[in-house]
Amino acid sequence: MRETIHIFHTNDLHSHFTYWQRSQSFIKTQRHLLAQRGEPSFLFDLGDHLDRSNMYTEATLGKGNIAMLNHAQYDVITIGNNEGITLPHDVFYHLYDEAKFEVVVGNLQSELEANPKWLKPYTILTTKYGTKIGIIAATARFDVFYKELGWHVDEPRKRLIEQALQLHKVVDMIVCLSHLGITEDELLAKECPVIDVIFGAHTHHIFPQGQMVNNVLLTGGGKFGQYTGHLTLQFDHELKKITSKTDILHENMLLPEVEDDEKWQQNLQKEAKKILQQTIFTSPKTYHKEWFHRSQLSDLFAECLYDYTKADCLLFNAGIFVENMKKGNVSSYSIHKILPHPINVCILQLTGNELKEIFIQSENEEWPRLELKGLGFRGVIFGKILNYGLSMNKQREFFIQGERIEPTKVYRIATLDLFTFGFFFPSFKYAKKQYILPEFIRDIFGKYCEDKFG
Repeated sequence: MRETIHIFHTNDLHSHFTYWQRSQSFIKTQRHLLAQRGEPSFLFDLGDHLDRSNMYTEATLGKGNIAMLNHAQYDVITIGNNEGITLPHDVFYHLYDEAKFEVVVGNLQSELEANPKWLKPYTILTTKYGTKIGIIAATARFDVFYKELGWHVDEPRKRLIEQALQLHKVVDMIVCLSHLGITEDELLAKECPVIDVIFGAHTHHIFPQGQMVNNVLLTGGGKFGQYTGHLTLQFDHELKKITSKTDILHENMLLPEVEDDEKWQQNLQKEAKKILQQTIFTSPKTYHKEWFHRSQLSDLFAECLYDYTKADCLLFNAGIFVENMKKGNVSSYSIHKILPHPINVCILQLTGNELKEIFIQSENEEWPRLELKGLGFRGVIFGKILNYGLSMNKQREFFIQGERIEPTKVYRIATLDLFTFGFFFPSFKYAKKQYILPEFIRDIFGKYCEDKFG
């Protein structure tokens, strides 16, 4: 007997709900037709379903996303970094309490208390014909962030291989939900061919028909709800092995529209606004943003960071301010529109000589108009790098708070976590640093303005 098994998969939605209804309507229809043919099907999500840059996700702290996954009848999911490191420990700990699906993450443990009941290292699904599918999963290892939030993450590939070798003895096939990225997926496939399929995410790669590595099928479904993946497996019960495995991506934009979809999306925004609309302070004037130089808003934000961190100098990009802060009542909803990014403050220790190099690098003329995607940035363009407290005169002499910089003295610079990953300033990656978690920059700014303006 040959059994055909179907697995639909989504990844890296980042709370982009534009095509969510289309995708789920398509999946529901397909699963119904397959059931009529006697072919079992399952539905997986590979993490980063939520993103707190979305107003509805912010208002519900991710609970709204879980309700969507429940309604869509997902079977198994894993987490991405947006679930794991953008929520306070207690919020993430209870995020999936009402989940009607299984949550599998093999390389995560709580350091503050027993693991939440929903957290499973693996699971086994069984089709109606008795075929056992072992499911393992892991999330990207953002050690410093997880540790600050009270979680521990193991080295994912090592953990996955251990689990795969254990499950291999008791299941008919093994699939992996990976929120690790394409490079890790390829290495895992080369090192552990007992895994049959690796569902890929995190790096937003696209494999229209999958990619075979060492006889392991890798998938990649892009980002932001661009695609719905459909994996088809042929399992021979006599031979006890998979004889065929294929994957295809369906472009969600081209799927049939769903009735009242626009109204559904509008209702999400209305619900978010209702939750976040309470006034937290009253601004005495409009603070304008500028993306190519300092502004009233950037000056106020700098004032806030100095107060919060007591740093010697500051560095951040002007593009973080998406809207002006208008005169009058300001709510959490307003602050979120100004600073939608899931970005944290980081304090680094650098010598005077290192700060000089950073200042020169920050004058890069190509960066201000950069349309940055990722690193937590959710703005339009990157904007000019703004230095506060650190300056250079016409003689190229450097100063901290008006005093000549000392080459070997260690200074504290407050910046945004997106600069610490090495893309803009490689030296930041190796500097001694302290991440301020779980507060986002909007939380710190909102509280400062509340205290300042009342």
